[in-house]
Amino acid sequence: MEYIAILIVTVLVNNFVLYYFLGICPLIGVSKKLDAALSMGIAVTFVMTLTAAATWLIHRLVLEPFGLPFLEYVSYILVIASLVQLLEMFIKKAIPTLYKTLGIFLPLITTNCAILFVALFQAMRDYGFLEAVLFGFGSGVGFTLVIVLMAGIREQLELSDIPKPFRGAPVTLVVAGILALAFMGFTGLASA
Repeated sequence: MEYIAILIVTVLVNNFVLYYFLGICPLIGVSKKLDAALSMGIAVTFVMTLTAAATWLIHRLVLEPFGLPFLEYVSYILVIASLVQLLEMFIKKAIPTLYKTLGIFLPLITTNCAILFVALFQAMRDYGFLEAVLFGFGSGVGFTLVIVLMAGIREQLELSDIPKPFRGAPVTLVVAGILALAFMGFTGLASA
């Protein structure tokens, strides 16, 4: 039951984008088209899950035993950059159209603060390995859910008559705020 609670909390209750306001840059930049948003969400979920697993191992097997907690940030950033680089090379070789669709936003996954937050937060909460991986996966699924919702709404807004001053970023930020308010309704669902 604890594992299900971790998933529910990370996807709905403490969603990284709408609760902590992390990962806003890709949310705004990649959420114009549904297919690009879904692809970005899957890529971020993959990186978040692997980051949670790898950083848990580094934290437990290297940093804690050797008294090197001051190397947390550096080691986690190296792990994230390596995973993103591997993902980018794979997508470029295996799915060139997706690589072109994601464009500059694919390497920018490295600088997505939500991914670093996964590494730091799971270490801070002292999760076990499976809990850390579920936390990373749930966080990625929550990110994907929000970016896909935002993309669907933005595609509909393209067909709407929006006053000129609100077009583009202003209406996108208003929609993000409304989504954050809507997700607050899940607050009593579970806590972890």
